[in-house]
Order: sequence, then C-alpha cells, then structure tokens
Amino acid sequence: MSDLLLELFSEEIPARMQRQAADDLKRLVTNALVDRGLTYEGAVAYATPRRLALQVVGLPSRQPDLREERKGPRVGAPEAAVAGFLKSAGLASLDQATIAKDKKGAEFYLAVIERAGAETIDVLAEILPAIVKSFPWPKSMRWGAASERGDSLRWVRPLHSIVATFGPETESPEIVRFEVDGIASGNVTHGHRFLAPHPIRVKRFEDYALSLERAKVVIDPARRRDIILHDAKDLAFAQGLELVEDAGLLEEVAGLVEWPVTLMGTFDESFLSIPPEVIRATIRVNQKCFVLRNHPPLEGEGRAEGAGWGEAAREVATSAQYPSPLTPTLSPQAGRGSELTNRFILVSNIEASDGGATVVAGNERVIAARLSDAKFFYETDLKTKLEDRLPKLDAIVFHEKLGTQGERVKRIAALAKELAPIVGADAFLAERAAILCKADLVSEMVGEFPELQGLMGRYYARAQGEDASVAAAIEEHYKPQGPTDRIPTDPTSIAVALADKLDTLVGFWAIGEKPTGSKDPYALRRAALGVIRIVLENELRLPLHGVMAGLVPAIHARREGVDARNKSGHDVVADLLEFFIDRLKVYLRDKGARHDLIDAALGAVPETEAPSPSPQGGGEQAPLQDDLLMITRKVEALDTFLATDDGRNLLAGYKRASNILKAEEKKDGPDAYAHRHAPNLRIEPQEHKLAAAIARAREETAEHLSKEDFAGAMRALSKLREPVDVFFDDVTVNADNADLRLNRLRLLAELRRVMMGVADFGKIAGESATA
Repeated sequence: MSDLLLELFSEEIPARMQRQAADDLKRLVTNALVDRGLTYEGAVAYATPRRLALQVVGLPSRQPDLREERKGPRVGAPEAAVAGFLKSAGLASLDQATIAKDKKGAEFYLAVIERAGAETIDVLAEILPAIVKSFPWPKSMRWGAASERGDSLRWVRPLHSIVATFGPETESPEIVRFEVDGIASGNVTHGHRFLAPHPIRVKRFEDYALSLERAKVVIDPARRRDIILHDAKDLAFAQGLELVEDAGLLEEVAGLVEWPVTLMGTFDESFLSIPPEVIRATIRVNQKCFVLRNHPPLEGEGRAEGAGWGEAAREVATSAQYPSPLTPTLSPQAGRGSELTNRFILVSNIEASDGGATVVAGNERVIAARLSDAKFFYETDLKTKLEDRLPKLDAIVFHEKLGTQGERVKRIAALAKELAPIVGADAFLAERAAILCKADLVSEMVGEFPELQGLMGRYYARAQGEDASVAAAIEEHYKPQGPTDRIPTDPTSIAVALADKLDTLVGFWAIGEKPTGSKDPYALRRAALGVIRIVLENELRLPLHGVMAGLVPAIHARREGVDARNKSGHDVVADLLEFFIDRLKVYLRDKGARHDLIDAALGAVPETEAPSPSPQGGGEQAPLQDDLLMITRKVEALDTFLATDDGRNLLAGYKRASNILKAEEKKDGPDAYAHRHAPNLRIEPQEHKLAAAIARAREETAEHLSKEDFAGAMRALSKLREPVDVFFDDVTVNADNADLRLNRLRLLAELRRVMMGVADFGKIAGESATA
C-alpha cells in the first residue's frame, strides 16, 4: 500500500477560509479516488496561512481490473439499435459480442467489457489538476500575465508551487507529474517566510511535517491552537492574571500564524474606565489580541498551576463549531476578581531577536489609539440621553414593508405594556424599557461595534438614572440568540424580549417573508425558539394566538402593500401558530421527548367540542393549541403514564377499539357512532361495567383538566384499563343483532372520545391490538 502527499503552497489564505478549504480538499480528492475504484485507509487535511496539505494513506498501487457485462438489444433488432449498442460498448462488430437468453428464452446481445486497471499514480495525475482548477473558494483571483485569459487558474491568492508525491513506506516515493497553468508538481516546499525561507525537498508526509517543524511551520492547526492557548495561559498565570478565553479569536489567530509566539503587552490604566466589553471588542476586532482579567479568588485548596490547560486546549482543538467571536462574556456588574486589567496577549508569527519588544511596542501604540477612540465614543454617547436619540430611529428602515425602527419601537412598547401583567412585570417599566431598547443603535459606540448593541444601551441607561430593570431589559431583550444562550428572567426583560420577537415574527409573516428550507435570512426560527425557551423556562402561560392577533392590525395600520387576505389577522396568526408548534416539536425532541407523545398531546380534542372527522376517518380533528407550557406539561405526564403497566395496557385497548371503529366506519360512515349509546341495549355485565367506567373517567378527567392536572387526568384514565380488558375478552362487538352491534360500537366511540379529550392516543407508537 502507498501514501499520497499533496501540498498547495500560495500567498496568505484568509483565516476564515482555511478550515473549509482543508475539508474541501480532502473531500474532493478522496471522492475522486473512490469513484475510480481506489479505496484508502485514511486521509487527513491540514491548513496554514500559506498552504493546504493532504495526506492519504493506504492506497493500492493500481486500480482493480474491470469486468462489466452490458446488455444489448434483442437478436434481430433494427440496425440503428445494434449500431448504438456497439458504439456504447466500444465494440467493432457483433463478432465481439455474445448471445444470451433471458428468463423467457428470448435471445439478446451481450457485451463483456474487460479493462485493465491503471496505475494509481497515473490516476492521480489525471484527477489532481482538475481538482486544483475547479477548487471551490468563496472568493478567488487570477494573477500575472495569465490573468488576461478567461480560462486561467483562479486561486484564493497566487499559487506558487505544488508538492505531489506517491509511494510505499519502504521505497522513495515518486513525484505525481502534472502541471496546472504553468505550475509543475514536484517535491519542493518552503518553510516560514522569514525564519526559514529556503527550499525544502520532501518525500512523504512524515518527513514533510518534520521538515516544516524545523523550518518554523506548525502544519496542524489544532496544534497551533493548543500552543497559543497554553502559552497565553502560562503568561497570564505568571503575572497572577487569567486569560479571557475566546474560541473564535483563537481559531482566527491560529489561521494567521505558522509559528505562534505569544507575547504580553500593556495599555494605559485610564482606559479601564470604559466598559470592559468595549475594551475587549476594541482589542480583539482591531488587533486580534486577547484580554486578561484579575485572577478570581481561589476557594479551598485552590487550583494547581496549569490545571485544566490540556482539557481546555483539547476542547478548542476538537470543536467543529465556534460561537460568535463577538459575544460579550463580561457583564456590567463584573465583580472583583474578574475585572479586566490593562494587559493583553498578542500572537506573533516570528521569533524576534529582541524578544518581541518591537512587536509588542507596535501593538501597544495601535491599541492605545483604538482605545482612545473608544473612550471618546463612550464619553460622547453619555452626553446624550437615550430618549433624545429616539427621533433618529425614524430614519433607520427596519424593512421596506415594515417601516422604520421608530415605528417598530412603538409597536414593541405597546405590546410590552400589554404583556406586562401576563409575565408579572410592571407595565410602566416594561413600556419604558421597550421605548428605549433600540436607542443605542444610533450611538457612536454601536456604530463602531454593532455587536455591542443592547449592552451599551444598558450602560447608558444606568449612567443616566434609568431603573435597573429598564437598563437590564435594554440589553436582555435580544436574548436568547441561540440554543445555548441564557434567557431573560427579570419580568421587565421578559416582556420586552417577547414583544420584540413576536413583532418580528408577525411582521415578516404578514408580508409573506417566511423561512423556506434551509434559508432563514431574518433568523425567524431563532426568534421562535427564543419565545419558546422564554415561555417554558420561565413557566409562563402566554396566550399566543390572542397576542399575535393583536399585533397584525398595528402592522397593517402603518404599512401598505401587505397581502389583503391577512388584514383580519386570521391567516397570519393560524399559519404562524403552526410554525410555533413545529418549532416546539423540534425543541422538545432535542430535550429527549418522543415525537409521538408530542403529537398525541397536541391532538387532544375536548369532548364538549363538536367533533369533525379526521382525514383518516374515525377520529376528531384537534384544534390548534397555543399554550406552549400546557402542551409541554401534558407531554411529560403522558410519558410518565405510558411508562406504567396500566398506561401500556390501556394504550393497547384504545388501539384495539380504534381499529374496530375505523373498520366499521368505512361501512357505516364517519358519523355513525357520534351519539351516545343506549343504556337499555346493554345486556352483558361487562358492558355495564365499561359504561360506568367511561362515565366516571369523563367526569374525573374533565375535573382534572379544568385544573390543568394532567397527571391526575392520566390516573383517571388508568381506571379504564380493567373494564376495557374484560369487555374485549367477554363481549363480541360485531354481534349478529344490528342494534346490539351499533350500541357496542357507540360505547367504544365514547371510550375513544373520553381518551381523546386528554390526548390523541392513536398517534402514540406501540403494538396495535387486533380487532
């Protein structure tokens, strides 16, 4: 078995593109090999700022021989059909084909094509140039004299050289010979641009990686991240400080250097008067540096030096998805022991002769200038009250069909005031917070760092004497911004966060801008999930239908060009409520809930409501529910109930009754058993016992459901188990007497309706009893 080494050496590749480019290179090469019958044992791709590299191990030295039988037309077919067959099979005449018979004895031509496998190195020389020429960079360029041709090579940055070697471990590998736009493949690469710029001749991956390490290049991005994280923590710990970890920044910096050298710099302590998030944003966005904070007080025996470094590094190195690098980690109330210091960590790409002093001094000068700007923005913003900024929101268009931010703020404020008593908030504070929640969008600081919206509004509100709940709500109304983000818990924050998200959802639904497939440009799925998490995790009873219906007229009153069908709000709200239910299903499934239990809980039809036949026949169509918390609690109660013997046996009894009813409704019609059974036609004691149990369950479940005691309702249903079992054991439902048959079917229909009042047990997976 042989190994492939491939390296594509170029000018600097943007850090944000490296991970995907390495994955694409591995995918394209290995897929092309497999398509040509060449399997392999393993493949690993690497990326540095100046190169993509791929190692494929365990390749055979040649393709397997191919033998293929290709069926042709029947004997005696028209000449055109025979000619087409010969051409497709690569045969000169019918003499090279054989004649075979099918199962019916009809004769047809059969071509047996045998093709010897090619040498793997020749296959590589064929597929690699095509992959390089068609590589899927998000952005690419042409360069030099060749750029005048439209068919010239495009690469993310000018491509300088290609290393391609192939061979077994025990022999010197051969160069895979090919050429791409004048760049010939070879076995020569280059090390660090400044520390080891001389050419390096390589053979296979092992000596390639070792040679690059000697030439000051760490080929593995996971190792570079590990080195940076370890050394940064080491520097911080030596000064009694703690690194503010930032996985996104770590990933980016590891993509900017081939030989990471970690250094520490300082800035003037006077800049610590501005919010720590501003300092961090300024330093990380402009200079790609890490900030430090005072080491938190140790409790008990404390932590051993270096403890947890390896675990943190491995977690970062193996993470496939990094959170937003702009998410603040420090709150405005950051306590003592976690305050930022006037030091920062930078990562250089060179080992300087002066120990990095010049590099540090250069970064310190730039950071001082940037922090000076940030301090000016912050102090300037504080001079203008948030409410005085509100008129400027009328000049910011939120969406051409939904108006300006100013119009939107008025809707959010009205809804937050309406929601306040529902979530336990003060109506005045909720309305006040909603009015100010977008005011920082027109501040100097948020204009410079949009990722700080909301957070800066909180700082400004507190500095200008607003209530603490109002200030908190200004920041927290954007939350949660993802499945792992925290949710607001203060009632004022909850009211404004719900109002903001519901206004967004109803607004975009009203103008027909809904998520489609994988596309969700306005993050509406995230907004719906945010509402669901806020409601469930705060245990809120929110009448979604009524709240959303009240928003639609407000949106229509301010905007034109919205679908006239939706002016009543009915279509918008019903469709959006279905979207919420779908998102709730996803949320609960992610929490481990069974999808069939969710459907069952949603399918409950109170017996007092007029039933309508389901599309499958025999059941009732459940009304769409909007109480997310009630649905969730019912799912939990169902799960607990079905884990018991009574629950499992009753489910089997229900399915048996339902199967009988469905079969008979096909003969008698879907409404044949809508009426109550006749007591005088009960002739068996088991019928009397079941009828009494159904009446008792109807009364008890109604009482429990009125109190939203779902566990109690399940206990009431569990009493049906014995009479249902006995009924099916001793009573013939399809009796010869038509009146008895109809009465018994109506009795089973009552059983189904009583149980459907709690949940649609027909949607629960399980073994179905036979009729």
